[in-house]
Amino acid sequence: MSTSVHGIGGEDRTDYTREESRAIRRRSLRLLGSLVAGLRAQFVLAGVVLVVSTAMRVLGPALVAYGIDAALPAVVDELDWTPTVLVVAVYLVTAVLGAALIGWYAVIAARLTQAVMLDLRTRIFRHTQRLSLEFHESYTSGRIISRQTSDLESIRELLDGGLNELVSGVLYGAFTLIALLLLDWRSGAVLLVMAVPLAGLTRWFFVNAQRVYRESRVISARVIVTFVETMTGIRAVKAFRKEERDDRVFGKEAADYRDVNLRSMRLFGIFDPGMMTVAAVSVALVLLWGGLRVADGTLLIGTLLAAVLYVRNFFSPLQEVVFFLNSYQAATAALEKVSGVLEERRSVPDPVDPVPLEHARGGIRFDDVVFGYAGDRTILPRFTLGIPAGQTVALVGTTGAGKSTLAKLVARFYDPIEGRVTLDGVDLRRLRPKDLRRAIVMVTQEAYLFSGTVADNIALGRPDATFEEIRAAARAVGADAFIQRLPHGYDTDVNKRGGRVSAGQRQLISFARAFLADPAVLILDEATASLDIPSERQVQQALQTLLADRTAIIIAHRLSTVAIADRVLVMSGGEMVEDDTPEALIAGDGAFAKLHAAWRESLV
Repeated sequence: MSTSVHGIGGEDRTDYTREESRAIRRRSLRLLGSLVAGLRAQFVLAGVVLVVSTAMRVLGPALVAYGIDAALPAVVDELDWTPTVLVVAVYLVTAVLGAALIGWYAVIAARLTQAVMLDLRTRIFRHTQRLSLEFHESYTSGRIISRQTSDLESIRELLDGGLNELVSGVLYGAFTLIALLLLDWRSGAVLLVMAVPLAGLTRWFFVNAQRVYRESRVISARVIVTFVETMTGIRAVKAFRKEERDDRVFGKEAADYRDVNLRSMRLFGIFDPGMMTVAAVSVALVLLWGGLRVADGTLLIGTLLAAVLYVRNFFSPLQEVVFFLNSYQAATAALEKVSGVLEERRSVPDPVDPVPLEHARGGIRFDDVVFGYAGDRTILPRFTLGIPAGQTVALVGTTGAGKSTLAKLVARFYDPIEGRVTLDGVDLRRLRPKDLRRAIVMVTQEAYLFSGTVADNIALGRPDATFEEIRAAARAVGADAFIQRLPHGYDTDVNKRGGRVSAGQRQLISFARAFLADPAVLILDEATASLDIPSERQVQQALQTLLADRTAIIIAHRLSTVAIADRVLVMSGGEMVEDDTPEALIAGDGAFAKLHAAWRESLV
């Protein structure tokens, strides 16, 4: 696995080493480069338009100087209005043309921003959806939501406003300095000298703002995570009266977020007055030295006025640069985290040379499989098991025995560290993903329904299924009756008022979904746990009918569900301790017999 989540870029950290920081910057630059790779022509056009429009804007003070020093004396001395009319016309043309080009540039920049954001937003969704289950079990949903929402918003603000302000501000400042040096190099020299304290002040702000904004993104993500997880688990919050404790936790996170934002504002409180002071001193020095030269006749008054205007204009876009630094720091921290997610690699990759398997029979085999979750103990030590096609196997054992791990390996949510898991003799790691998903379906205790109708949810694995096929699947598991009672039957939206279904009904819909998919191997991982006794009995016959012609792996604590199996495997510590038919194990004196006896006594 890549180190981006568990190492360099994924953890909510601020204490990066120098090497880690360089690696993060390189990763972020690679992402930016890939985003703009297909937009070079538009960027070139935007650059040309911006350069021309900036040049038009910079001509203004020079035209004013010409008007005062040349055009005005021509009118006074010779009554010649031609220079005045010419300079006024040129001034108006450059102003109107410059404004029009700025408007065009804004449109081009907006299109570029939206193109980049569409690409980035789509990449994050597509990539995170395809990452292995290991990533999603270690990366909280709140952090993923933060990447797609607040982090992308920060990047959008940088591209939409901050970057435009930086480019236009730097260009305007550079053109202004060049124009000032051409007009009066002595005033330009004053400005260059005053740029030294300005550069020192800017570097101080940049270094400190970088640290504060990175911390701000971390704390912002924590606020989102706390809020999302609290609202997602609101039933547990209510059940255990956690409101006051959660109030304190969220209050502390929110207070930390407030404090870090206040620190960033204090940086601006120092930088803005400092920049204004440098600007004021620069104007004063240019005006003083220029006034002395005007007095001794070595400098014209119009040139002095233009020089003062150029100095003021030079510092004006620095405010835009400050806004860029604001957006840049937030966007840089956000880009680090987004690029970290996009650098994640699947721990369950697609095969390089896939083997097609059009019609799976359903034979499953574990050959010397060794497996353990990342950073955890070994769950399966040298595990070997064969399940013939068409056999229904029940896995029984205490929590942590390895039952669900077996199911996840069969579904290829994870790959073994050593050994192999095969379907009809083919290593699961070599099967085409579409063949694997068609051949093996898992139904879990957590029956999730997506936004949409009941029919849409049943047809999740077969979007092309007809309504009759959908209804037949629901009828097979006993779900048709309650679906018909919903406000709009199969067209009821499960997430709208009146369309809400109970936990047991959700599970029945998930059963219908799996039945319609018609897999060669069906895995039921505690799939009947949320059903009450009448509902469980209702699906027993449907289960037997469905499982008759396919391989099935049933994980259940309810021994009534286990009774339909052809074979029971009792697991302990990642190993099989018993393996036989339910009847044979019940008749013995092993672990399963004791479990069955205790279950029978609980029913009395």
